[in-house]
Amino acid sequence: MKKFFIYILFLVNIYLANAQEQFSVYFDSNKYELSVSENKELQTWISQNPTSKILAINGYTDEDGTNQHNDSLALKRVEKVYQNIKSKVKIREDFKTRSFGENFQQSKNKAENRKVTIYYLLQKDIIHEDEILGLKSKKIAKTKKPIVFPDKVVIDNFNGTKSEYKLDVKFMEELCYAEPGTKLKLNNLNFILNTFAVTNDSRGKLYELLLVMQQRPEMVISIHGHLCCVSVDRKDLSTQRAKAVKQFLELNGIEKTRMSFKGFGSSMPLFVLPEKTEEERAANRRVEIEVIEN
Repeated sequence: MKKFFIYILFLVNIYLANAQEQFSVYFDSNKYELSVSENKELQTWISQNPTSKILAINGYTDEDGTNQHNDSLALKRVEKVYQNIKSKVKIREDFKTRSFGENFQQSKNKAENRKVTIYYLLQKDIIHEDEILGLKSKKIAKTKKPIVFPDKVVIDNFNGTKSEYKLDVKFMEELCYAEPGTKLKLNNLNFILNTFAVTNDSRGKLYELLLVMQQRPEMVISIHGHLCCVSVDRKDLSTQRAKAVKQFLELNGIEKTRMSFKGFGSSMPLFVLPEKTEEERAANRRVEIEVIEN
C-alpha cells in the first residue's frame, strides 16, 4: 500500500537545511489526539521556544488503513498540533495547506511513523531565514545601532533611600533586536498574591523593559497577562497585571500609543491545567511582551 503523509508547508518544496531544527510528537494508532505524555512534551517544547520561528508542520501516518483514511488522519494530527502552537510560537505567514500521498522512508517500528514533525529556526538563525529557505530577501533589513545595556540600575526612592536592581542584559538585548511577532516572557516578574502589585524584589524586570523602550523609540509592544491554577479569572488579574506594566512604562515617559495590554486569564497555558508542579504553575503565571513593531 502506498505510504501516506500530509503536511502544512509555509512554502513549496522546503528542504531540510543544517540551520533548521526539528521536533516530533507521536500518536497512538488511528488517533489524532495527543496522549498526556506527548502533550506534555509539546507544551515543554513551546515553553522552550518562545523566540523560535516555525517553517513547516508535517504530519505522517503508518501504512495501515486506506489512502483516504490516512490522508484525513494525518491532516487532523497536523491541525491538532497547529492549534496548540499558533498563538504561542511565531509561524511563517505565507503558509499553504497541501494534502497528498507520497512514499517516505518508514521505520520498521510503526509507532515511529505515526507522528507530526515541526521544522523551525532558532532566533539566532531567523535573520538568515530567506537564505536558508533559498528565497531572495524582499527587503533590506534595517541596520540597528548596537546598544550596550547596564547590568544594574540604582533608583531613588521617595523616602530618600536608594534601591539597586540587577538587570538581565541578555534579555534586554534579545528584546531590543526582536522581530515583530516575537513574544518574550518577563522572567521573575512577580506580583503580591492575588493583586496586581509588583513585588519589590522583581521591580528590576520593569526597568529592563523600560530601558529597551527608551533605546528603541520605534518599538511598539503588546503586554499580555496570563494566570495559572484556575480556569476562570474572576478578578481579571491577568488584565490588571498587564495594565500595571503599561502604567509603569507610561509613568516613566513611554508614549501610551506605543503600548497595548490584554489579559488572557488561564486560556493560553504553557502546561495543561491543573499544573502538576510549581515549575509548571510558574510557567503559566506570566507576563509576556509581544513585539508589534521594531
